[in-house]
Amino acid sequence: MNVQAQLKPVPAVAEDSAKRRQIVQGAREIFLAKGFDAASMSDIARAAGVSKGTLYVYFENKEQLFQAIVHEECLVHAESAFDLDPSNHDVETLLTRVGSAFLGFLCTPEKASALRTVIAIADRMPEIGRVFYETGPAVGIAKLADYLQAQNEAGVLAVDDCTVAAAQFLDACQSTLFKPVLFNFSAPPQEDAIKHVVSVAVRTFLRAYRANS
Repeated sequence: MNVQAQLKPVPAVAEDSAKRRQIVQGAREIFLAKGFDAASMSDIARAAGVSKGTLYVYFENKEQLFQAIVHEECLVHAESAFDLDPSNHDVETLLTRVGSAFLGFLCTPEKASALRTVIAIADRMPEIGRVFYETGPAVGIAKLADYLQAQNEAGVLAVDDCTVAAAQFLDACQSTLFKPVLFNFSAPPQEDAIKHVVSVAVRTFLRAYRANS
């Protein structure tokens, strides 16, 4: 009997999690199609295939929903692109991987669209801007800075300010490619273009910070 009592909540938790993902996915589709201001909770409920009553059980308003989407997207990206092994001293290969993944993430149409939305509403909803920065750019910079510090200690690099160096490297990877996408000036860059810009950023970084260079 005790075992059965312990097992009963599990399906409910799984169902709750699945329903929440269903709602978030529906909201993501609506925000991408209509933008934040034009989206309504009714639109989101229809896209998610749930009633408005069910929607409000999980989220009080569309601001909360958009914040959840931003938070999840940033965390997933940070965990994948910035999963850095400090014992890996092949800095060139690692930075190339990080830069390519970072730029590829930023330049996908849905991610650029979400970033435009964050920028547009951050002035009147600073909490969403804060969540985006703290769970996105700040995490990536901090993780890369920790990796660079480990390479300092291993004698591979000689970086005087790892946080600044990490931020500057990520900024360099965006050069000439991200802003045209952000402002809807051009389509996402091809793989060859990403490879070229990232390779320039990596070479520049290593010339500046490789130990005994």
